[in-house]
Amino acid sequence: MAFNYISAAEAASLIKHGYNVGLSGFTPAGTAKAVTAELAKIAEEEHAKGNPFQVGIFTGASTGDSCDGILSRAKAIRYRAPYTTNKDFRTAVNHGEIAYNDIHLSQMAQEVRYGFMGKVNVAIIEACELTPDGKIYLTAAGGIAPTICRLADQIIVELNSAHSKNAMGLHDVYEPLDPPYRREIPIYKPSDRIGKTYIQVDPKKIVGVVETNWPDEARSFAAADPLTDKIGQNVADFLAADMKRGIIPSTFLPLQSGVGNIANAVLGALGRDKTIPAFEMYTEVIQNSVIGLIRDGRVKFGSACSLTVTNDCLKSVYDDMDFFRDKLVLRQSEISNNPEVIRRLGVISINTAIETDLYGNVNSTHIGGTKMMNGIGGSGDFTRNAYISIFTCPSITKEGKISAIVPMVSHVDHSEHDVNIIVTEQGVADLRGKSPKERAQAIIENCVHPDYKNILWDYLKLTDGKAQTPHAVRAALGMHAELAKSGDMKNIDWAQYK
Repeated sequence: MAFNYISAAEAASLIKHGYNVGLSGFTPAGTAKAVTAELAKIAEEEHAKGNPFQVGIFTGASTGDSCDGILSRAKAIRYRAPYTTNKDFRTAVNHGEIAYNDIHLSQMAQEVRYGFMGKVNVAIIEACELTPDGKIYLTAAGGIAPTICRLADQIIVELNSAHSKNAMGLHDVYEPLDPPYRREIPIYKPSDRIGKTYIQVDPKKIVGVVETNWPDEARSFAAADPLTDKIGQNVADFLAADMKRGIIPSTFLPLQSGVGNIANAVLGALGRDKTIPAFEMYTEVIQNSVIGLIRDGRVKFGSACSLTVTNDCLKSVYDDMDFFRDKLVLRQSEISNNPEVIRRLGVISINTAIETDLYGNVNSTHIGGTKMMNGIGGSGDFTRNAYISIFTCPSITKEGKISAIVPMVSHVDHSEHDVNIIVTEQGVADLRGKSPKERAQAIIENCVHPDYKNILWDYLKLTDGKAQTPHAVRAALGMHAELAKSGDMKNIDWAQYK
């Protein structure tokens, strides 16, 4: 079939006010860029005329500025799900301008299929190749692309020459059946492939092909520093000790790691620790650090949903695909983050907390309990189903004015029932097999900054020590209240709560 090659502006004109738009990609990797940028212009023009123009956005995870950023600034988004990292989007959400649904990434595709979010009018898919019979070869991420392609009334393909055709074959495209017909997902080791290397669609649904040359809007992360290096080393030392005492098999277990400089520091420390054998990853995102570990032979295989790497790093992978082809696979988010597979493989999860409380409850999404930071992402998918679930964070932030360990978190994303290990630069709190009171003692002794140890011990003195989970209810958010009042949690005076 001969496709209709059109401009990005022409493609954007096919999207009407009130439409729901599904996007390929996961992080800025593999997401639409050209058409969404033109869609923002349409929104601005319609708003200038006094006309409404907003759309719903369904994605795999975050996108780049040419989507989340520019559409937020144009006030073109009515509804969006799931995870995002864009500053302008975050500001709009926290001003009540966008209806943001923060759900687990593993659930996004199936909730769209179940009809929970409404119709998919248009799918915009970035591809490195498109065949006349409707085979779409994705670029650097899987996301929710197969589901939105199947459900969408119309498909627009951004054929992006910034991505090498060497990416063909990198993907493993598999969409599970819906209940009551769903079967087990037959992944028994991270390198198993169970699907196709492309998305098959009815070519008649492809209403336009937009040729682009637009590199991924890759994010770079701050370099490691003494604090992140210490957190990373604490994680590596803990895992090595658990392996030495037989808790972790001598062959080690697959790892999942979140995104950012702490995650990179953890992976770097694991790579340097030769007591830990070369390991596999079953994770959401692969960063530059993992590519380096694969080249060094420290990571044997990486299964992920996206290559969230810098463009130079991505080009090096494409140029060396003969080396990487049997060491990497990209899946859809409902497979990379699937609870069934995570639990079967015994994945060790390592994610970042904004704050944690004395009993192991973790807040990973909200500042002060009300302001959205980014979203839960896939951390919940992995945490609850992990062989060992680990959360890392610095013990203090804002020059010591904020303690990351508080009496009670201001928002709960991961409950004490799912969190095994807390790690800061101060040390490691192993919460496994402990009662709430024992957890509090382990966290204060091992993870709290010295400036806050006595403050938290004094908080516990306010509580009924006989309770199963000791809390002084009036004082539980006292450190947050003090931060809002004076700008420094250390100024808390517990006497006011007696």
